[in-house]
Amino acid sequence: MHFIILIAVFVIIFFVPQWWVNYVMKRHGNTINALPGTGGELAQHLIDRYQLPVTLETTEQGDHYDPESKTVRLSPQYFDGKSLTAIAIAAHEVGHAIQDFQQDELLKLRGRMVTGSKQFEKIGAGVIFMAPLLSAFTHSPQLGLFIGLIGLLSIASSVVVHLISLPVEFDASFNKALPVLIEGHYVTKRDLLPIRQVLLAAALTYVAAALAGLLNVWRWIALLRR
Repeated sequence: MHFIILIAVFVIIFFVPQWWVNYVMKRHGNTINALPGTGGELAQHLIDRYQLPVTLETTEQGDHYDPESKTVRLSPQYFDGKSLTAIAIAAHEVGHAIQDFQQDELLKLRGRMVTGSKQFEKIGAGVIFMAPLLSAFTHSPQLGLFIGLIGLLSIASSVVVHLISLPVEFDASFNKALPVLIEGHYVTKRDLLPIRQVLLAAALTYVAAALAGLLNVWRWIALLRR
């Protein structure tokens, strides 16, 4: 019985957030011809309206704002889509551009952490890749522990980045995108509830990623304890 409860808790914690995010995005992703424009058109309009020194383009690498190249990138389905999801995601990513324009400190911190985390992950991957060769030469029992710790810290660094991203994402959704959509009358009052749901889902994508990272950390800890 306790095992079943543990499995249920595990599923709820690690899989329900990602399932809910995907559900909300799909539920409000239907085309609405009455909308005045596509997600890409709204994004470009907001960029022009707020005179943001950024560019807009489509991408197959997921919707995001790149502070280094000053580029808002939207996937084709949202760039060309006329849906509440497309509108909300476009406003959310422009919200990040507004953060950058306002020199948001948390956004800067996340950028530095992302760069550091990527470099650390490369080092960790290199150490793990070289593990068999190192073992053959050293015959050291401590080598496995060292490699495990490197792998653990490498994964943990990405989890920290995701956790730092949470306040940045919530600010982009509810302090930037939502007021812009309401004050600009880009959506009707009837659409505010689904818009809020999509904006919440956009912010919670990092929760799902952080939980997945924590699962990997737990796996490494289990391996190191053997």
